[in-house]
Amino acid sequence: MKLVEHILKKSESPAYSWIVFFLTICESIFLFIPPEVFMTPAIVASKKRALPITIAASLGSLVGGALAYLIGMWLYDSVGIWLIETFSNPELIETAIKPMFTKYGILIIVLTAVTPIPYKLLAIWLGFIGYPMWLFLGVSAIFRTGRFAIIGALLYYFQEQANTIVKKYFWPLTFGAIIAAGLGIFLISLF
Repeated sequence: MKLVEHILKKSESPAYSWIVFFLTICESIFLFIPPEVFMTPAIVASKKRALPITIAASLGSLVGGALAYLIGMWLYDSVGIWLIETFSNPELIETAIKPMFTKYGILIIVLTAVTPIPYKLLAIWLGFIGYPMWLFLGVSAIFRTGRFAIIGALLYYFQEQANTIVKKYFWPLTFGAIIAAGLGIFLISLF
């Protein structure tokens, strides 16, 4: 429990917004830990941190999404191909992904923005297939920010209950978030 108390105390610092921003960028490119894991301690520790933390997560997600898109667009032959070969099947891009995005692109971006399906893989694919970056980032801005705003608002309004739950179930919640990310990876690998 000392670790939980330490994390909650450190998350009250104004610098923690920058940590959330940076970690959310990393999550949008290569980390498989949901951003809510980074957001929760600060908001649980202090309700007044809900808005800055939500903004930091939203901006970090957009910056990370843009960087992942650029990886797909410019670095596909090196970094992008490794990520796609590691976490998916490259043949799917030509046979399924491009036609699927022509027809259902916005819906797929929305689903990826609000579920545990890895956002980073979507961004890399979109960069590779040349999907319009402005459309990807616009839809992402609306739905990823909406997702973080809902989490921030829930933690704000139920801060006392969340504080009790986090202190009591810190490790199961942490492992649950990691399992949810793993499930997202598994689901994307099925396609």
